[in-house]
Amino acid sequence: MKNYKVLAALIPAMLVAGAANAAEVYNKDGSKLDISGKVEANHYFSDDKNNDGDNTYARLGVRGESQISDQLTGYGYYQTELNASSAEDDNNSTTRYAYAGLKFGDAGSFDYGRNDGILYDIGSWTDVLPEFGNDSYEDRDLFMTGRAGGLATYRNKNLFGLVDGLDFGLQYQGRNDETDRNESDRNGDGWGISTTYDLGMGLSLGAAYASSDRTSEQQRDFKGDRANAATAAIKYDDNGVYLAAMYAQTYNMNFVGDDVANKTQNVELVAQYLFDFGLQPSLAWIYSKGKDLDYTTAAKTYNSEDLVNYVDVGASYFFNKNISAIIDYKINMLDDNDFTKSAGISTDDIVSVGFVYEF
Repeated sequence: MKNYKVLAALIPAMLVAGAANAAEVYNKDGSKLDISGKVEANHYFSDDKNNDGDNTYARLGVRGESQISDQLTGYGYYQTELNASSAEDDNNSTTRYAYAGLKFGDAGSFDYGRNDGILYDIGSWTDVLPEFGNDSYEDRDLFMTGRAGGLATYRNKNLFGLVDGLDFGLQYQGRNDETDRNESDRNGDGWGISTTYDLGMGLSLGAAYASSDRTSEQQRDFKGDRANAATAAIKYDDNGVYLAAMYAQTYNMNFVGDDVANKTQNVELVAQYLFDFGLQPSLAWIYSKGKDLDYTTAAKTYNSEDLVNYVDVGASYFFNKNISAIIDYKINMLDDNDFTKSAGISTDDIVSVGFVYEF
């Protein structure tokens, strides 16, 4: 039972933050430095050649903090990912996070840099699968749905210290429309807000909204001058049981082939249970429906189509707080037809198998 309590406390934080076991390498005179890392030796099996083969990678993070005064603390975080499946001569490193800021006691914190978009405050609740998930409408550098650059973020916990469990965040994103970016990775100025409330007994509620200008090129080539998204979720996390449900709608945000969906409706459902001997089976359904698509192929025009639809069955086995083994089976429910072929949407299943080391 003691081992269960330790795992139950550590594993959810590891999955969400990726740095629960960070090693403290310096702590003196009000300043400290932690290093965290992850190595995932992973292989994909699929009929889709773009998702078949070695998927091994490593991540390294550095988090610093400096006490300026009783109520003022400076902090920064950097994390890089190294792709170990490519040749050594390839450019195989990626910056995932790079931000710095100040925390003002109960008044909250403010930081700027490459960070999680405000919509991920809610998306993270279902982003807990052994390998897949969090892709009904989310992606990196897709406005404020996932990791992105140019983010100025204000966060406040417990509503200025007045209401336990009630947190909120405000975010502004500057333009990222460099010509060397893919069209789907560009954005205009945007803003977002999120709020989460821990009701106690393991139950939490959350919601978020974001709205961004689309770049002049996006407005010219595609529909709509703004990209908007709203999401809400509920989760239960207690006694080894983890349940989460998320619903979101987006407008002029998600790319479908060489076009943009006027609207998407998205659902993510996750159920997991952590046994006291370290096994955590996982079951999930990830779904996205495109509406008012007006997507034309040589055969016909499509207006209402499934963009993402799969059942995920997987499991993690935690040998201890550092070592785990994973298996994840993505059962694709999409049909192989004229629409999915034209839009470049994969309809094949994927199996992921791997070992994970974290510190």
